[in-house]
Amino acid sequence: MTMQVEGKLNQLISRLPEGLLVDSTWMNEHGYSSALRSQYVSAGWLEQPARSVYRRPRGVLGWEQVVISLQTILNQAFLVGGRTALELQGFSHYLSADVREVHLYGPEPLPRWVGKLNLGVRFSYHNSQRLFRNEPATTGLTSLAWHVMDNRGGSNDPIHGSTKQIPWGHFEWPLTVSTPERAILEMLDQLPKKESFHQVDKMMEGLATLSPRRLTRLLHDCRSIKVKRLFFFFAFRHNHRWLKHLDPQTFDLGSGKRVLVEGGKLDPQFMITVPEDLDGPA
Repeated sequence: MTMQVEGKLNQLISRLPEGLLVDSTWMNEHGYSSALRSQYVSAGWLEQPARSVYRRPRGVLGWEQVVISLQTILNQAFLVGGRTALELQGFSHYLSADVREVHLYGPEPLPRWVGKLNLGVRFSYHNSQRLFRNEPATTGLTSLAWHVMDNRGGSNDPIHGSTKQIPWGHFEWPLTVSTPERAILEMLDQLPKKESFHQVDKMMEGLATLSPRRLTRLLHDCRSIKVKRLFFFFAFRHNHRWLKHLDPQTFDLGSGKRVLVEGGKLDPQFMITVPEDLDGPA
């Protein structure tokens, strides 16, 4: 091995933690040519989970490493949100036991290579700017500030009630996810096509410890009239203690009816149609 190749390998080891991912664009930007990458793969110093994707071998590749790599090394502003964020924070007993679909929110679509990884899960992208006016993920205030090799930096302060970091894996890398307050709004946005009223109803029943201050910020920031009406419909249905700190009249709930369920029953308070079998008390 030449001294130049050995030096580049040592630099790669210092920049790329074992188990995390980088793509060919990152490799090119850091001076690793296609020929050099092929040499590293042949020698077993790198492996390719998919075309144009590289990692230093360590254990079985999971979806968490993919997301952490996007959020840290690759500087991609994605948050784990919706159903997935709620599952990760201990609410899976209201949902499925295993994560089969990973909901990611960000201002730009996922890199194409993410969908080519054979991990047993499906990555579902959502445009975060469509749902919220002010998006903290785009301002560098998530785990984008984390130095993965030194395992330091970043912040676990929930910015605008939106995000938090969950330590993951042996090295406790930061996985940036939506707080429950944000995640439930993201889940409501998927009604009625991709989430069911009954599962959301059970989820809301269990969200007894939400922060009214975070909810207030998020509801004012939320663009979707549908989501805000649904939120208050379910909140009044379960009458959690935090609801007394939220006045629906202080939020923009729009005007007119919203038909969410064909043939459903109209809720007279928030003027949305809901399934007939949600008519009774919770």
